[in-house]
Amino acid sequence: MGCGISRENYAGKQRNEEIENQLKKDRITLRNEIKMLLLGAGESGKSTILKQMKLIHEGGYSIEERESFKEIIFSNTIQSMRVILEAMNALGILLGDMQNVCHMQVILDQPNQIEGEFLPQEIGDAIVCLWKDSGVQQCFQRSREYQLNDSAKYYFEAIDRIANPNYLPTDQDVLRSRVKTTGITETTFIIGDLVYRMFDVGGQRSERKKWIHCFENVTTIIFLVAISEYDQLLLEDETVNRMHEALTLFDSICNSRWFIKTSIILFLNKIDLFREKLPISPMKNYFPDYTGGDNYNAACDYILNRFVSLNQSDVKQIYTHFTCATDSTQIKFVMSAVNDIIVQTNLRDCGLL
Repeated sequence: MGCGISRENYAGKQRNEEIENQLKKDRITLRNEIKMLLLGAGESGKSTILKQMKLIHEGGYSIEERESFKEIIFSNTIQSMRVILEAMNALGILLGDMQNVCHMQVILDQPNQIEGEFLPQEIGDAIVCLWKDSGVQQCFQRSREYQLNDSAKYYFEAIDRIANPNYLPTDQDVLRSRVKTTGITETTFIIGDLVYRMFDVGGQRSERKKWIHCFENVTTIIFLVAISEYDQLLLEDETVNRMHEALTLFDSICNSRWFIKTSIILFLNKIDLFREKLPISPMKNYFPDYTGGDNYNAACDYILNRFVSLNQSDVKQIYTHFTCATDSTQIKFVMSAVNDIIVQTNLRDCGLL
C-alpha cells in the first residue's frame, strides 16, 4: 500500500516537473519571439520593408519567385502610363507630338491586369514614345494633383529592359512593385537567437479595423510615413492631406492604451523622393508654420518634430530613422540598429539589464 502511494507521488511529481519545464521553455520561446507590426497609412512603404527582410535574411528571391512578379510589374507600368494619360485629359494637357495618339490608344486599350510571360513589343514601344512626349512630361511634373504610383518613373526609364523577351525582374524591380495590401501578411525570419514575426497590415482606412487582431503581445511597432507625400491627397479621400492623415494615425497609435509598453520605431520614409520634390513644391503651401524654405535638413527636422511631439508619455521613447525603403544597403543598416534596440528592450524586460 505504502509503495503504491509512493509510486503515485513520484509519478505526480514527475508530471509537475514536466509541466514546469514546458512552461519554462514556453517563456523562453516567447522572450525569443519578436512580434513586430508594420503600421502606417497606405503606400507608406510597409510591403517594401517586408520584401527587404526577405532579401536580407532569407537569401532573396528564387528565379520562380522573380518570374511571378513579372505580371505585377507589367501591370504597374501600364497602369501608371494610363493614369498619366487620363490625368492629361482632366488637366487639359495635350500631347506634344500628335503622332503619339496611336501610342496613347495602345495603352488605353489595355486591361487593368496584364497576363503573359512577356510585355508585347507594341506596348513597350508605346511607353518609350509617350515617356519622351513633352505633354506627358508636363503632366508627370504635376503628379501631386492625381494618384500616380511612386515607381512610375523608375519603370518607364527601364522599359527597354522590361520589354525584352528574356526579362527577369531584378531585386530593385521587385522592391518597387506595388500590390495593395489587404488583410494581414506575416513574414517570419531569424536574426541571431531571435525569431521575428513581422506583420504587414493594410494601410488604407478600410483595412485599419483589422489591426486589432495583431495587438496582443506586440514587442515593437515600426510606423512608416512617406514624407514625400506632404503635398498629396489620400487615395480614399481626396479632401485629406496624406501627411495630416499620417500625423493623426501616429497620434492614435503612439498614445493608444494597447501600446503603453510597446517600443515604437518611426521610419520617415521615401527621403529620395522628398529631396527631389522639395525645391519644386514648397512645403509652406501645406504647412504654413514651416519656415525652412527648400532646405532639406530643415524640412526633415520639421517633420520629425511634428511626429515626435505627439508622444504624450514621459517614459515612452520614439526611435526615429530617415529611410529609403528601396535602398537595400541603407535598410540593412537601419534594421541592424532596430535589432539592437529590440535586443536591449528584451534584456531589460527580462530583468537582465
